[in-house]
Amino acid sequence: MFGTSHRGMANRVSAYAQVGVETGVSSADPHQLILMLFDGALLCVTSARQHMDRNNAGPKGENISKAINIIANGLKASLNMEVGGALAERLAALYDYMCEQLLFANIKNNSALLDEVHDLLDELKGAWENIAKCTMAGTVTQAAA
Repeated sequence: MFGTSHRGMANRVSAYAQVGVETGVSSADPHQLILMLFDGALLCVTSARQHMDRNNAGPKGENISKAINIIANGLKASLNMEVGGALAERLAALYDYMCEQLLFANIKNNSALLDEVHDLLDELKGAWENIAKCTMAGTVTQAAA
């Protein structure tokens, strides 16, 4: 009676998810955007690992490519080298290292390299989350004073 193909439903769900992402991006501050980039990269690395475990070479490579793109053209590109100084330079080098490890993980089918990059991304994301908490705590403290 309500004949909806599985593919049609999947396309609508994907479209709704895209609208949700676009809405989140348009209303996010720069700090939230960085957190969204970390979330996207982590999701891609996790998905690549799952596809690697199932020997799905195509989707594994696609997810690794997406993760590299997020890291290189999102996280690294967002660094302000003039203001960030040595910290920005070290983060840029770490992002380059992560991209190299992802390439090697793809070529060598090495899940340990994916795990390493995932752990690095997760640690950096945690640091960004702590910055937000400290910033909010400082704002609250200043407002109370």
